Amino acid sequence: MALLSFRRGNPYMLIVGMTGVKMGDRIAQIGCAHGGRLAAIAGKVGLSGRAVVVVPDEASAERARKGAARAGVLVEVGIGPPTRLAEPDAAFDLVVLDDTAALFASMGPEDRGTAAGEALRILRPGGRVMVIGATGPAGLGALFTRAPSGAPFDPTPSLQAAGFKSVRTLAQREGLVFVEALKPRA
Repeated sequence: MALLSFRRGNPYMLIVGMTGVKMGDRIAQIGCAHGGRLAAIAGKVGLSGRAVVVVPDEASAERARKGAARAGVLVEVGIGPPTRLAEPDAAFDLVVLDDTAALFASMGPEDRGTAAGEALRILRPGGRVMVIGATGPAGLGALFTRAPSGAPFDPTPSLQAAGFKSVRTLAQREGLVFVEALKPRA
């Protein structure tokens, strides 16, 4: 029972923990399916860090702004395609690719590769990318809900083709999948 009340107290603890974001980090999130999740991650960088979100449309930008305002965190919001980011080279420690609303899964293979290449470009050497995707229900929940058709999107081939190393799935929990990859240091 204590676990349930603990989870209700901070519904974003899993996402913040899986990203490993910390005070002073420079993070960029591409896509924003949920403003609260963005704010939870951005809130960890503090005043010494920097949080940026790049979204494809005004509706997503408004979702990001509302989430940041509700949490009282500073987030720079930009609108543009994930295939052409306006951020400088090697500017971030962590890039979070939010695919929970299928932003990347819905792209063609060439555009996914270009978006992964842009994430690689804006990361500092040794930086990390974290892809957060949605999974269907599992266990008993799968028996009582309608699962989306088709297999979940696997970002591994796109990340590897872009030049990321050590691509691995860290976890699948609470309807989310976390895939991490590293930008080589040299």
